[in-house]
Amino acid sequence: MTCSNPTDRSKLGTRRHILTDKDGIPLSVVITPANKHDVKSVTDVVDGVVIKRPTMPPFLSTSKERRGKNQHQHLCLDRGYSSRPVKQEITKRGYVPHIPYKRKRGQKKKALCQKRRPSSARNRRWVVERTNSWHNRFRKLSIRYEKKVENYLGLVHLSCSIIIHRKIVLG
Repeated sequence: MTCSNPTDRSKLGTRRHILTDKDGIPLSVVITPANKHDVKSVTDVVDGVVIKRPTMPPFLSTSKERRGKNQHQHLCLDRGYSSRPVKQEITKRGYVPHIPYKRKRGQKKKALCQKRRPSSARNRRWVVERTNSWHNRFRKLSIRYEKKVENYLGLVHLSCSIIIHRKIVLG
């Protein structure tokens, strides 16, 4: 599960893919080799969610009442996931993808500003980055010493449970 990473002079590397809720509580974690592209593991992360997605309450039976409620679940993704197959897979699983616009080569920043969404719909990527920071505070995860993937994945899951305990129980 570790292989040569071209950015680190071909050293062995691992990447953690984390799906969190709006408070930064980890819902899904997948470990991949460092040289595997993000697009190839997005379906594994979305399918590995531990908690069931909430459904619409049965008392909202008419479509007029459902329009007022938020019936879709939104998924904020990184720019690395901005491709048509990823968007199709995410929408097939019932999510609304929010991926920042990736400008084309030679396109000016002025044209990019015209396509921007309003500030309320902008990317909320900092929540995931904060969760990554919480993971990096664990000494065993900052540098991978384990040779087996199962051991490292167990430590990542243990750190997720500690993060959940600190966030929910301790406040």
